[in-house]
Amino acid sequence: MKEKINLATLAPYFADEDKARELLERLRWKNGIVCPKCESDKGAYPIDASSSKGRKARKGLYKCKACRKQFTVTVNTIFEKSRIPLNKWLLAIHLICASKKGMSAHQLHRMLGVTYKSAWFMAHRIRFAMTQEPLFSKLSGTVEVDETYIGGKSRNMHKSERVKRIKGRGTVDKAPVVTLVERNGRVQTRHMEHVTSDNLKAMLLGSVEQTAFINSDESPSYSFVRSLFADHQSVNHKKGEYVRGTSHVNTAESVHAILKRGIVGTFHHVSKKHLHRYLTEFDFRFNLRKEEDGVRTVKAIESVAGKRLMYNSPVKK
Repeated sequence: MKEKINLATLAPYFADEDKARELLERLRWKNGIVCPKCESDKGAYPIDASSSKGRKARKGLYKCKACRKQFTVTVNTIFEKSRIPLNKWLLAIHLICASKKGMSAHQLHRMLGVTYKSAWFMAHRIRFAMTQEPLFSKLSGTVEVDETYIGGKSRNMHKSERVKRIKGRGTVDKAPVVTLVERNGRVQTRHMEHVTSDNLKAMLLGSVEQTAFINSDESPSYSFVRSLFADHQSVNHKKGEYVRGTSHVNTAESVHAILKRGIVGTFHHVSKKHLHRYLTEFDFRFNLRKEEDGVRTVKAIESVAGKRLMYNSPVKK
């Protein structure tokens, strides 16, 4: 599409299933059709005529010249074997990509005209498609690292529960999330069962160049950083210090703010079991924050191939 990609230009593909399939074919097979069965690029031809049994082939059906198997563009994608029209899938992707704080399953259920159960599973499949491959290059330059805790606020709890949770940092039963973010660059968030020096060290060494300048808060869990990376600067939040020169973790805290606004205002509750999928969704949008909504939608659609999420996977642990 040569024109600017936005809701106006994408709307025709959301209204018609045939056009939605054509868009998916154009995005998935940019350099020609590749068989999802045998991965051959020797070509395939559409099956349009009626079969020998008198049944007309369904639209979008192809036959591989190499393995002779039939397939459609949805094979080996998050859409495979779904009975939900493809145009509704693409609209759901756009809604999630265009909503800064996410789109709840109930909202998708109302807007798309599908059951809540279907909308919930669609959203998880789309989040799975947004899963980014391991970073081709580690984070570099100035990298902020900070942690936050996802869970209810003690002031909203019954007194008996508040007494249990108000100890220390008030993190009892909450889910720790650690964020690594480049200044003006990419972000990586991860749910950790326990925030310890060993866990933080493994995450930093696996995701950040050792030539990077690390910014953190005053937590003693980061005491190892100076010996492993080019430099380490920290700000002391306990003393009311949030910026010292160019040292701060405000970018990471902005990531946390958007995440928490999404959970509180959109999803209301996220279980620990599914938290990693929501983090994937927020990371995807943040890493493409400088792009138009339509561009994010196209990039998400381009990511659906080779990913399949069965219903039992998100439902059962």
